[in-house]
Amino acid sequence: MSNTKSYAAYNDKDALKPYDFDRRQVGANDVQIDIEYCGICHSDIHMAHNDWGMSTYPIVPGHEIIGRVTSVGANVEEFKEGQLVGVGCMVDSCRECEPCKQDLEQHCEKGMVMTYGSPDPHSTDAITQGGYSTQIVVDKDFVLNVSEDLDTKAVAPLLCAGITTYSPLKQWNVKPGDKVGVIGLGGLGHMGVKLAAAMGAEVIIITRTKEKGEDAVRLGAKEVLVSTDEEQMEKHAGTFDFLLNTIPVSHNLDPYIPLLKLGKTMAVVGASPAEMNTMGIVFGRKIIAGSLIGGIKETQEMLDFCAENNIVSDVEVINMQDVNTAYERVLKSDIKYRFVIDMQSLKN
Repeated sequence: MSNTKSYAAYNDKDALKPYDFDRRQVGANDVQIDIEYCGICHSDIHMAHNDWGMSTYPIVPGHEIIGRVTSVGANVEEFKEGQLVGVGCMVDSCRECEPCKQDLEQHCEKGMVMTYGSPDPHSTDAITQGGYSTQIVVDKDFVLNVSEDLDTKAVAPLLCAGITTYSPLKQWNVKPGDKVGVIGLGGLGHMGVKLAAAMGAEVIIITRTKEKGEDAVRLGAKEVLVSTDEEQMEKHAGTFDFLLNTIPVSHNLDPYIPLLKLGKTMAVVGASPAEMNTMGIVFGRKIIAGSLIGGIKETQEMLDFCAENNIVSDVEVINMQDVNTAYERVLKSDIKYRFVIDMQSLKN
């Protein structure tokens, strides 16, 4: 067992506080990682506050993990000590069901083992604990290669925000020349703009306020479409090949459906309630779809794509001790565009 420092939520109301616990010993198929950076995802806040009614305490959030290998098990040949690696939203699955066999471990029929908050398959009485910690031990099949050429701290959010937006762009075959609308400009939306632009698409950011969307041009968008401007929305009606909806809160889908061409798709990646009048999809054979992160194979593909195209997240680096202030700012949308925790601040 290996003593590990971390910050954890002890209940759904209080601020995160220091928490010491033991990581498991390195098994034959395991990789031990010294964590250098961990991103803050909105899901971390949901889990800390038990917004989804599934949290067990104490819980250590964090599933955007970048670090270096410190040791490997006897059966591990893919990773070496000192290698830069990443860990995303899951650390295990059954590997036997049809989704797992199709490299869609996030849809494992027995349930993916989340990086934090899932029953730990290596313990009978514990949950998995995440990346707001000094180290982690993960099965080799759920560890990812990370390029040394990218800005390491800014790679961390790719493990969630990156794959969450990359996967639907690939699934619905976004290609050069396609007109792609990214709805919402936050942690997910800004990655959607960068990735779609790198794929050669004509990217339009769709947002409620023009001022918020102006930064999207720097990120790679061609234009800003203000969703509250009826004249602008009518001008773009029936012209989009694909819409990526990244809005993380409850909202109405109806204003966006008319933007799609006949038979085209809007993929929703924000896990939040939404309203929709089905008339909009019936009279246009339009598709509303969902997408959940991506499998391990696709996540590695995304990391390689980002390395080839020099794509990382726009980040603000904080110390671990400032995590609660960061949570407050995320809830106020006071960040462009992701917080990343420097884990050295926890080790000192």
